[in-house]
Amino acid sequence: MPTSDHPHKDAYELLLAAIDAGEYRPGDRLVEADLAERFGVSRTPIREAFQRLETQGVLARDGRSLIVASLSHNQMGELYVVRAELEGLAARLAAQHAAPEEINVLYQMIEEDRALLGNPDALSRANKRFHRQLHLASHNRYLIQQLQMVHRAMALLTTTSFAQEGRSEEALAEHTRIVDAIEARDGEVADAAIRAHISLAYETRLKLEAAGA
Repeated sequence: MPTSDHPHKDAYELLLAAIDAGEYRPGDRLVEADLAERFGVSRTPIREAFQRLETQGVLARDGRSLIVASLSHNQMGELYVVRAELEGLAARLAAQHAAPEEINVLYQMIEEDRALLGNPDALSRANKRFHRQLHLASHNRYLIQQLQMVHRAMALLTTTSFAQEGRSEEALAEHTRIVDAIEARDGEVADAAIRAHISLAYETRLKLEAAGA
C-alpha cells in the first residue's frame, strides 16, 4: 500500500494539474494503479477522480479504458468563441485595475519567454502562465474561475499553436501590444489586442489541424 503524501481529496486536483501541464495528453490511457502509486494514494480517490473528470468531459471511455479526452473540430470553435469573450473582458478589467507591479511582471514574463523561442512546448507552458497572470490582473474572482475552466479545456487540444513556424515570435509581439494597452489604461485597445491574439491562435490551430499535425 503506498504511503499517502497527499490528502485524500487532492487526487482530483493532482490529476487535473498533470493533464493541464501536458504530462498526460489527449488520447493517453490512464491506469488506476499507476496513478495511485504516482500520487501516493489508495485507488479509491483515483477512482473518484476518474468519475468526476469523466462527468466533466476531461476523460472519455475507450472500450474498458479511460483516456484523456480530445476536442472535436466544432468543440474547438465553441471554446475559442467563449475564450475570446472572457479574455477580452479580463483585458478591459486589467486596464482598469492592474497594479503597476502586476504590469511589470507581465512585461518581465514576455522578456523571459523570448529565451524559449524554438521550444514550442516550453512556450506553450509559458503562455498559460502569462494568460493566468493577466487574468489575475483583472481583479475579478468570478471571471478568473471561468477562465480557469476555459484554459483547462484548452489542455484537451492535441496541438499547440506554437508548433507553427513563426507563430512564437508573433505571439510574443501580440502579448506586448496587450500589456502596452493595459499600461496605457486603454481597455478598448487591450480588448481588441487580445481578441486579435486569440483569433490568430485559433487560425493557426485550424491550419495545423488541416495539415494533420
